Amino acid sequence: MIQTPNTRQKIAGPRSSEFVFARVRYDSGDWDYNPKVAANVLNSVVEYTTIPVYPDEVVITLDSEELLAFPFLFMTGHKLVRLNERERTGLRHFADTGGLLFSDDCNHDIDGLYAKTFEEEMRRVFADDPKAAAMPKLPNRHALYSSFFNFPDGPPQTSHELNGWGDDLVHDYLRSADRTGRVAVLYSNKDYGCEWDYDWRNKRFRTDDNTRFAVNIVVYAMTS
Repeated sequence: MIQTPNTRQKIAGPRSSEFVFARVRYDSGDWDYNPKVAANVLNSVVEYTTIPVYPDEVVITLDSEELLAFPFLFMTGHKLVRLNERERTGLRHFADTGGLLFSDDCNHDIDGLYAKTFEEEMRRVFADDPKAAAMPKLPNRHALYSSFFNFPDGPPQTSHELNGWGDDLVHDYLRSADRTGRVAVLYSNKDYGCEWDYDWRNKRFRTDDNTRFAVNIVVYAMTS
């Protein structure tokens, strides 16, 4: 079932041209962390691009019959990631039909619970494809880093990892599971969720808009 956080009611599907910020709900962890990310990212898509947007965040499960209506999914948390077989099958089908899941580890910790268990799940989801299951590093010259704004050094750093939370590492890469010649799962240990979790009206106080990289992900998901 598709839900909006405010109404928790079924809604009609979005127009085919609209970008929808769809968040994955999974029963094992804190899937609803960073609640302001959607509004902030949607504002950036409106501000910088001509892509029409659906104004509300949508919450959806990986076993939903409506999953394929969305080219982009956002998944985050600190805790255990455990999917059932229907959810694994749904995600694999989503990946193989052109969707992109952006999974962001709020712990930004390669040895943390979210990281370990999410990676275990990807090995199950892509058991037929050892390379995708391993989610190798995404090259820093990948098309995603120039899909709208140009990030010649790869993924931008976050203030959270620079402040030493998590594993005290600055991750100079993202990882990906590719299917049908494109990124199907984009995986981050950089905690972009916390980085983008502020009211979009506060952007005017920032020297650089740190949500510009989110625009790249959205454009890649909508056009690749």
